[in-house]
Amino acid sequence: MSDNGNHPDTRLAQRQPRNWGSAPILVVAVLFVAATSLAWYFSWFGRTLSDTEISQYLADEKHPRHVQHALSQIQGRMDSKDPSAKKWYPDLLRLSGSPETEFRLTVAWLMGFDNTVTEFHDALLKLLHDSEPIVRRNAALALVRFNDHSGREELVSILRPYTVQAPRDGVVASTLQEGSRVARGTLLGRIQQPDATLSEIRSPLLGRINQINKKNGEHVTAGEEILSLNSDEGSIWEALRGLSFVGEPQDIDLIRSYAASNNAVSDNTRKQAALTAGAIASRTNQTNSSTKQ
Repeated sequence: MSDNGNHPDTRLAQRQPRNWGSAPILVVAVLFVAATSLAWYFSWFGRTLSDTEISQYLADEKHPRHVQHALSQIQGRMDSKDPSAKKWYPDLLRLSGSPETEFRLTVAWLMGFDNTVTEFHDALLKLLHDSEPIVRRNAALALVRFNDHSGREELVSILRPYTVQAPRDGVVASTLQEGSRVARGTLLGRIQQPDATLSEIRSPLLGRINQINKKNGEHVTAGEEILSLNSDEGSIWEALRGLSFVGEPQDIDLIRSYAASNNAVSDNTRKQAALTAGAIASRTNQTNSSTKQ
């Protein structure tokens, strides 16, 4: 029988062997993408949590993102008037006394969503004297919903530059310029003490540098003003809206300065400033008319 070249052994010999050398790399890449996706999914605040998960996350103060995720879920329920949110009210009160600033500022805001809770009102009055200005500001805004004017001065302070003071004596080291935008926690500068120890100064607020009083290389004493910050526009707008309910006649000139501002704020904020000034004036006139009768 003649050889036609079609023997099975010949066909097998002509096949190219598969290259499995890249398989481990492919598996690792797939696992990496899967792990990254899962990590993102479980840390994403938009992921809906069950009631059990919310309770677990609230108790997990070693992982602040878990607590914040749970608080964001509670906010959604409070905003939609879901009565199930009330089961976590004791947790909100507990977190209002937490040493973690992020927790206090968040619960201060959340407490304003239910102005029927006396315990919330009492906690907000305490937070109004918090060491962190961002917490005091949120507490002041929340108190407006309780028809409580106690936070008025704090709201007015949002419209004025915030003073940053030196924590101790030393020489200022900073390269920031007036007008620079800063986030909360931004490094504003350092104080170099005589023993060469450096102390950081970080911004307690979101905003913009208004004025620098102590420049790089200048000596400063503890408590002396280093610079001042202007509030971010979102905070200014919220303060104006709050003052439309609790503002007093002596606040009108400051409020109108925002209504007349050309470059510092947007049209929406200027309009809100005009509305706020008008609301205070109208309320004052009504009060005066009632007194005369």
